[in-house]
Amino acid sequence: MRIFGVVGWKNNGKTGLMERLVREIAGRGISVSTVKHAHHSFDIDHDGKDSFRHREAGASEVLLSSRNRWALMHEMRDEPEQPLTALLARLAPVDLVLIEGYKRDPHPKIEAHRAVTAQPLIAPGDASVVAIASDVALPGIDRPVFALNDTSAIADFVLTHVGLA
Repeated sequence: MRIFGVVGWKNNGKTGLMERLVREIAGRGISVSTVKHAHHSFDIDHDGKDSFRHREAGASEVLLSSRNRWALMHEMRDEPEQPLTALLARLAPVDLVLIEGYKRDPHPKIEAHRAVTAQPLIAPGDASVVAIASDVALPGIDRPVFALNDTSAIADFVLTHVGLA
C-alpha cells in the first residue's frame, strides 16, 4: 500500500485538493482510501441514535453495519492517540492511501498553499514536503510547484512519485 499526504495550514485548500485527487485518481482505475487527521474532538454519531447510546454506555468499540456500508468507532477513553502507522494497518488493502494532515509524519506530501491566508510555507523546513500546490507563483522554491487547481498534473506527480504511473 502506497501513501502520499496533503498538508497545509487551515483554510489553504487541503480538503478540496484531497477531494479532487481522490476523484481524479479513482477515475483512472486506481483504488484509493483516505485518512484525515483532526486536531479536535469529533463525532460521526448523533445523540439519541442507538450506536451513540452504546458508546455513551461505555462500549469500547461500536460497529455499525448496513448493506451499503459499515463503520467502526473506537473510543479512546484514556488511551493515547494512535500513530498513523497503526491506523494505516487497519485499512483494507488499496493501491494508494491519501492522507490529509499528519504534517509531522515523514511520508511524502504536497503542501496546499493559498496566499490570502498569509501563512508561511511548511515546505522550506520539511524535506518530506516534496511539492507545493499554490494559487500564486512561488519563485525560488526548490521543489515542484503546481497550480492549486491543476488536479490532473498534481495527480500525475503523486502517482509517479509513489510508483503507480
